[in-house]
Amino acid sequence: MSQDLESRLIDIVRATPTTWAVLETARDLDLPDWMIFSGAVYQPVWNHLTGRDLTYGIKDYDLAYHDDSDVSYEAEDAVIQRVAAAFAPPLRDLVEVRNQARVHLWFAQKFGADEPYPPLENSAAALKRFVATAFCVGVRLEPDDTLRVWAPFGLEDLFALRLRPNPLRIKGAGGWARTTGSAKARWPEVVIEG
Repeated sequence: MSQDLESRLIDIVRATPTTWAVLETARDLDLPDWMIFSGAVYQPVWNHLTGRDLTYGIKDYDLAYHDDSDVSYEAEDAVIQRVAAAFAPPLRDLVEVRNQARVHLWFAQKFGADEPYPPLENSAAALKRFVATAFCVGVRLEPDDTLRVWAPFGLEDLFALRLRPNPLRIKGAGGWARTTGSAKARWPEVVIEG
């Protein structure tokens, strides 16, 4: 991963007030193996690159954690309630927290069984499952205020405003047309390949 692009990503995330507020609160919650990923990370970059407000288009803030000690819905729901209590409106309604250790239990039912979804070994493994490489970015605010970045496919596609299919996914699976169409409607500058 390019250090220059990682530094640019960090600067943009730090400048995005809502994403930064979610990161600070999530750090205080100290969930196991947590990170913020997807739209709350890549969309501020696209907004910066296209001259939009940094929060434009962000529908939610995906807060992932991984706790395989109890993959019951009840355990996850207790965390969901704890996280909700930590945020004031409007973020309370926009932060979506999910235990990545149990995604495999409901993924096929929610998104269709067109490809397997084996259990994830940690939160970062989820990044390899998103439909487009530009979406595969996660960050965590560390206790010393540094921002840790995960990007299994690098950051080049993100900064090039380019949507390419994730090479680890079955082509056409996961709602590619719907997802890329939604992105293109909000950011017409995005180039879709594949």
